[in-house]
Amino acid sequence: MASLYLVMTEKLVAHWRATGNTYPKKFILTSAQHKEYERLRVLGSFPPTDSMIHMGVPIELVEGTPGVMIAADGAEVALLGTPDA
Repeated sequence: MASLYLVMTEKLVAHWRATGNTYPKKFILTSAQHKEYERLRVLGSFPPTDSMIHMGVPIELVEGTPGVMIAADGAEVALLGTPDA
């Protein structure tokens, strides 16, 4: 399984390609997923940024979510448990 950080980045890039560089509304993660996201950012030596924003897209914490990206049109795109995640 790819790291959550990389999966989020891949989903974001796919969204940009599909929508002419329109940003999705947000990512929704649990607090445990967000903790893992932060750990991976540090391990990957990614530039220090606000940990509640991923490449310009807000991150919202909601317990019980499977982890999704909310596309510009409001559609939920699964981050985890998909064949490429």
